[in-house]
Amino acid sequence: MKNREIMTLGEVADYLRVSERTVSEWATRGEIPGGKLGTSWRFKRSEIEQWVTRKLTPRLRTETEAVAGLSSVLKPECVTLLRGKTKEEVLNELIDLCVMEARTASRDEMAKAIFEREKLMSTGIGFSIGLPHARLNSVTSLHTVLGVSKSGIKGYEALDDLPVKIIFMIVAGRDQHVQYIKMLSQVSKILKDERIKEELLQAKTKMELYQIITGKDRGLK
Repeated sequence: MKNREIMTLGEVADYLRVSERTVSEWATRGEIPGGKLGTSWRFKRSEIEQWVTRKLTPRLRTETEAVAGLSSVLKPECVTLLRGKTKEEVLNELIDLCVMEARTASRDEMAKAIFEREKLMSTGIGFSIGLPHARLNSVTSLHTVLGVSKSGIKGYEALDDLPVKIIFMIVAGRDQHVQYIKMLSQVSKILKDERIKEELLQAKTKMELYQIITGKDRGLK
């Protein structure tokens, strides 16, 4: 019975030398690999050992280096004029676009993470901007997609109740917290510029959108 592959919450807590509550919170937030069988958390020993190895490996360079400029992350094929009218429709459009770019990504995992995040709190941050985002096990690098709806999206439930017209989706790997947070901050700064928003809403083609959004990130790194 020693070193069983499937571990309980208590066994993982003992292994990591933390409380069961801490492990439960990590698992709920998706910060540690695990899943529920019924109402009980269960973990694979091999995945926990790999997770510990990643956490304890020195990462001085990756934690301190600045996130790449938006123009080096966002690709022309990841920009679109949205066809959908509702929040669900446009999020699915952007998820499909992101999965095409992030070839290792699980579409089911991405959709689940994006929509569960929306249930917790709308990513409509105000100013007609939506910033859906997630970190996934199946993703190994930062991916971004941009969608613009000139008529506005129904049911996005933005914090200021204004219709959301510009959506920028950010998807990263589990271990990319620093890059993920910096990209969210960078994109938020760019899109809160009223002149940039107006240019995006006036654009007639995907390439125009791409040139506008990537031409504005210089100096904001």
